[in-house]
Amino acid sequence: MLTGASGGGKTTIALAVKTMRPDFTVLHFDAIGVPSAEVMATFGTGRQPGGEWQRAMTLQWLERITRYLKAGDNVLFEGQMRIAFILEGLARYEVSNARMIVVDCDDQTRTRRLTKDRRQPELANDGMMGWSKYLRQEAIEAGCDILDTGALPLAESVRRIVGYLGGTDREPTFGSNSRKIAD
Repeated sequence: MLTGASGGGKTTIALAVKTMRPDFTVLHFDAIGVPSAEVMATFGTGRQPGGEWQRAMTLQWLERITRYLKAGDNVLFEGQMRIAFILEGLARYEVSNARMIVVDCDDQTRTRRLTKDRRQPELANDGMMGWSKYLRQEAIEAGCDILDTGALPLAESVRRIVGYLGGTDREPTFGSNSRKIAD
């Protein structure tokens, strides 16, 4: 499972993996679309990061993923999800063989990607940078891997994720605690 704030590279990596590993089912959280204000209101006014809508949709996605896994499929899932919500879903649906990786980069790289590469300058704001920091801290506390795409070329980031999925001759290297996957 790849998570992280906008501009980190998770969708770009997932699309490349889909090409390289057609034996994997690649799913995108954003395939459900962005909810309207009316839909968001039905989930209450929870103040937790990510919000109740994100929690509900993460759990819904994990229920769906469980069906793929039971059918014997391998799954790579990417989206902006809190690790706490992913962990809740994994426990609820008794998925024990998942790995979470926060795909992240420095604020300068994120800003460049959002403004120049994606042409979405409205996303390069303090809120997105704060969300990125929040997810990074949540990864550290949960002991999850962090793939620093700001320090790696895209091909290397993809190679490392494919290495996790199996089928490469070299596994990614790790540090300690939350493992930052960058040399």
